[in-house]
Amino acid sequence: YNGQVTACAGRKSPTRMRLTFVKMHGLGNDFVVLDGVRQSVELREEQLRLLADRHLGIGCDQILLVERARQPGVDFRYRIFNADGGEVEQCGNGARCFVRFVHEQGLTAKRAIRVETMSGVIVPRLEDDGTVTVDMGAPVFAPERIPFTSDNDELVQTLRIADEAVAITAIGMGNPHAVQVVADIDAAPVERQGPLIESHPRFPRRVNAGFMQVLDRHAIRLRVFERGAGETLACGTGACAAVVAGIARGLLDSPVRVETRGGMLSIAWAGQDAPVLMTGPAVTVFKGEIEL
Repeated sequence: YNGQVTACAGRKSPTRMRLTFVKMHGLGNDFVVLDGVRQSVELREEQLRLLADRHLGIGCDQILLVERARQPGVDFRYRIFNADGGEVEQCGNGARCFVRFVHEQGLTAKRAIRVETMSGVIVPRLEDDGTVTVDMGAPVFAPERIPFTSDNDELVQTLRIADEAVAITAIGMGNPHAVQVVADIDAAPVERQGPLIESHPRFPRRVNAGFMQVLDRHAIRLRVFERGAGETLACGTGACAAVVAGIARGLLDSPVRVETRGGMLSIAWAGQDAPVLMTGPAVTVFKGEIEL
């Protein structure tokens, strides 16, 4: 498909357009992936919400847009839109699908690519076994950079939600995360606490709420209530944030196997200013067209 796709904001009678897409997932965290290299894609928030709608559209947790790089030294630009239509900084499972997409679409033959995101450059690599390893960069602990409102730099902070006090660790992985340790992931109050933590006023850009159960020094179980999407089957940046929080708190040792409801990820972090390395699968489900 080599046509031009543009939005029609402000027109009384918008032109209907046909948009090609690829449906993909990383451990059940699912995406609609759009090629913005060979076609121009400009979509309004209501059109993004329609694409993500599981009843009226295609259905996905996030929409990923592949674009030409805007700065030297990188191969592509990577944009992420949540199901609510809002653009966000980073998505780890999406980054793995991004690599498989540009390879399958013939946009590159490189095994390792440099990708520009809203939060900086990441370096994903397609491995020989078909999995993808993503260098997610170094985690951020400074509250003002996450961003998180705090009057101290303590690793464990108390967050008051409704009538509860929740102990969380705030981590930036290109996007904000609040990680708490729970005894039993299946009984964790994800549905009740997730929306309250996501919109907590101490996180001015909202936050992804992670619930982590430590199994042993090298294994955890994880559920994440994602900002703008709700609970997903897996969250790549959430897995990175949980492992970083666990290692920093002395609960875990790298590498760590992360069990999500969608499957397994492997996360490695050497500490200090070292990058977080995430390895896992990326799957193409189907290709299609939708008329907007």
